[in-house]
Amino acid sequence: MIASTSISKWVTFPHPVPEATLRLFCFPYAGGNSLIYRAWPFGLPENVEICAIQLPGHGNRLPEPLFNSLTPLVSALALQLLPYLNKPFAFFGHSMGGLISFELARLLRRECRQRPQHLFISGHRAPHTRDFEKRTFELPEAEFIEELRRLNGTPREVLDHPELISLMAPVLRADFTIAQTYEYVDEGPLDCDLSVYGGLRDINVTREHLEAWRRYTSANFNLRMFPGDHFFLHNSRPSLLQTMSLELRRLS
Repeated sequence: MIASTSISKWVTFPHPVPEATLRLFCFPYAGGNSLIYRAWPFGLPENVEICAIQLPGHGNRLPEPLFNSLTPLVSALALQLLPYLNKPFAFFGHSMGGLISFELARLLRRECRQRPQHLFISGHRAPHTRDFEKRTFELPEAEFIEELRRLNGTPREVLDHPELISLMAPVLRADFTIAQTYEYVDEGPLDCDLSVYGGLRDINVTREHLEAWRRYTSANFNLRMFPGDHFFLHNSRPSLLQTMSLELRRLS
């Protein structure tokens, strides 16, 4: 059984809402950090408190050891989040963050008998549709950087700056290792509502891959596609937050 811990540096609050009736925990994509969600509080209902996750080795935790396996990461996250689960809560995760939030929801069900009110999965294939041949974390440095350019999620000024990419490459490799070595174990569907989002121009995560998430919940399922590529959550943020707001208001 997981035991709770004290106030954590894993959870940041871009805009604290002491009177919130719902907490939305937001998990970053590979290489990302809590700042991804700094503007989200201003596009969601006022009763929702954004709890942005800061993983070790990311953002202001850059000096800390990185995780490179999903199971220990999710176990550590569950331990850190328990003090914050004293209100109704929901999870949002993009790409690697979607995988983390899914497995965290399953761990909380198994060990704590808790569940999110709603699970938002963004830009990640359903577990059984994963590409098992893709192991980009093992690429030589030059090829790895080219892969980052293709994915279009790392700023050009980082990719073109040797000192910056030397800082970011180990972070990205560790995160890609988490995502690409993950092994799904069937436990039966979750019983919370599941919303799945994707980018219309995302060539690696298609509508078919996203539709396949339907089997992972026994509750309501909905799928929505947005303009943009894999990182549509930035360019299509207003539409994304408006769509999420409709779902979140139903939980109030």
